[in-house]
Amino acid sequence: MSKILPSKRKITLPRFGVLVAIGAIAIGISVRPVLTADTPFGPNNPFYAPSKLPFQAPPFDKIKDGDYQPAIEAGMAEQRKEMQAIANRSAAPTFENTIVAMEKTGLLLSRVMGAFGGVTSANLNPELQKVKDIEAPKLAAHEDAIFLDAKLFERVAAVYKQRLSLKLDPESLRLVEFDYKKFVHSGANLSVSDKTKLKKLNEEESTLTNAFESKLLAAAKAAAYLTTDKDALAGLSDSEIAAAAQGAKDRKLSGYVIPLQNTTQQPDLATLSHRSTRQAIFENSWTRAERGGPNDTRDTIARLAQLRAEKAKLLGFPNYAAWKLDDQMAKNPDAALKFMNALVAGATAKAASEAGDIQKVIDAQKGGFKLQPWDWEFYSEQVRKAKYDLDESQIKPYLELNNVLQNGVFYAANQLYGVTFKERHDIPVYHPDVRVFEVLDSNGKSLALFYCDYYKRDNKNGGAWMDSYVERSKLLGTLPVVYNVANFTKPAPGQPALLSFDDVTGMFHEFGHALHGMFADTQYPTLAGTEVPRDFVEFPSQFNEHWASYPAVFNNYAKHYKTGAPMPAELAARIKKAGTFNQGYMFTELLAAAELDMQWHTLPPTAPLQKPDDFETEALRKVQISLSYVPPRYRSSYFLHIWGNDYAAGYYAYLWSEMLDDNAFQWFEDHGLTRANGDRFRQMVLSRGNTEDLDKMYAAWLGKEPSIEPMLKYRGLAPSK
Repeated sequence: MSKILPSKRKITLPRFGVLVAIGAIAIGISVRPVLTADTPFGPNNPFYAPSKLPFQAPPFDKIKDGDYQPAIEAGMAEQRKEMQAIANRSAAPTFENTIVAMEKTGLLLSRVMGAFGGVTSANLNPELQKVKDIEAPKLAAHEDAIFLDAKLFERVAAVYKQRLSLKLDPESLRLVEFDYKKFVHSGANLSVSDKTKLKKLNEEESTLTNAFESKLLAAAKAAAYLTTDKDALAGLSDSEIAAAAQGAKDRKLSGYVIPLQNTTQQPDLATLSHRSTRQAIFENSWTRAERGGPNDTRDTIARLAQLRAEKAKLLGFPNYAAWKLDDQMAKNPDAALKFMNALVAGATAKAASEAGDIQKVIDAQKGGFKLQPWDWEFYSEQVRKAKYDLDESQIKPYLELNNVLQNGVFYAANQLYGVTFKERHDIPVYHPDVRVFEVLDSNGKSLALFYCDYYKRDNKNGGAWMDSYVERSKLLGTLPVVYNVANFTKPAPGQPALLSFDDVTGMFHEFGHALHGMFADTQYPTLAGTEVPRDFVEFPSQFNEHWASYPAVFNNYAKHYKTGAPMPAELAARIKKAGTFNQGYMFTELLAAAELDMQWHTLPPTAPLQKPDDFETEALRKVQISLSYVPPRYRSSYFLHIWGNDYAAGYYAYLWSEMLDDNAFQWFEDHGLTRANGDRFRQMVLSRGNTEDLDKMYAAWLGKEPSIEPMLKYRGLAPSK
């Protein structure tokens, strides 16, 4: 069955969109909807028929802003008619006429929502924002119309009850069970009156989620640091200052602009030497969505938390997290909290030790102040330089974006899986910054299209993510069209795009998601690629991060952008040695955000409306992770993952998946980076999507159950022996 809204697999960023129905994008035969005479949709609309471009890629050269809304409306009408036809069939329910038939619905809606989701996340404008505002509640109602259709559910339930006697292959059996559980999870067993209540809650949630995203995008733009004093930017490189000047020019302002990324900490704080500048940027970040006025998100998130708790109660769960985790690997919030809480002591102790080292530097320089969050990056960089003789300005010239992409990200994929990449200049894109590559399998056959959009824009959501325009399905004869989006600073014209090693790791991460989508080899779109539980979806991406520092890969891309000379072995060794540096801070800020998420979503339905600032303070104190110098990676008021990208009660998934990915990398360390091992991983894990029980799938590949020890080892948090 078609997705209702496209997914977002974010790193600093979310996975799915606001609403998620069963499955992935389904391209199949469908019946044209009956449209009213005044509906502005017809053969001239670029979404009317399947794209004639390779891989059915979106025809962005033909799509106008005004094409989306009529296509969305027509797509919902079409899919609802298809679903009603299935529900009203007189023939007895069978796997083919019910479950497979649902997989083939939503041709038009999938086409338009794939493109619409991609563009509005990365290249939003006021007209498209209006379309989002109008269509969000309608899409919520459309989803409810499917999952709360009693006649349709009756047929699904009938197939489910006889599933063991149908002699289905394992993937088909998995699909039946998945569909049935999804309907039940969505409220199909509720009474008529409770279904009405649920529809209202879902409509309000979708409206508020959309409002949150809109407010946050505007708030982040407004909170960018602006100065006309070039001296305030002391510590930045000439190219970074030029980029800040270009940023101001792009906004038609005088001076220099440093835009905010979505996390609490900001990259430039590592080098800006004026403490007042660092503090101003940090406070802009910290208060971006808490300044009163139309872009303040606090009332929005307080109500979102409350109505989610009400929704959970209606569905028979004690809180929203219990409902959300019911179909995840963790199974329940107690398991997720137990897992996280076991990590707090080690993470905070390491962070406290790191803070002590930083304070010594401040005192030695007669700073006369106690360490604050806006000091951490600046002075920790000095500690790192002193301990490991490392300086970002030494590293960045060896990490030019295109070289990292071609000779790092693509190279690692070639070495592991045999795939190659050919840039296509004949595929239209939605912005000049976007590039497109055809992916060829080891046998030379076309495997997928890959789009990348790496530079920050004011109209782009923060963070980085992967998603698909078209998903792989043998049933529907489609191949994957996937994309990665990031927010790297765009260099001034004529300058190279030089990255930090964290940026490089982010590229490898998102491409891990892309590989998961590209390698999908399943019959049904519902179970394809990245359509897996939240606490598993980050495993392939985080696993792929490891190859960024793997010597055979690192040495292939870490070359000076001017001379092509390889990074000196001694500098590379220092980077590797510093690999666990600052991990106490990073682990603590991540844990703090995950704890905030879980506590927001374990509120009982009887809880009064929360004051976000007070709630946040108490939530962190309660789990003993309230460190003044380590703020959470995301504050509640700008936590896009949980209020806008469906990571609600799921941010712990990054940590859970990290346990899986570190066990996996340890396996490769033990068995070797070889094509045979890469192909084994592709065949047993990456290609299988959600076609098997994921715990069993993972254990079968690894040869045992995962443990926490490799994660502690790679984080540098393992106790000394």
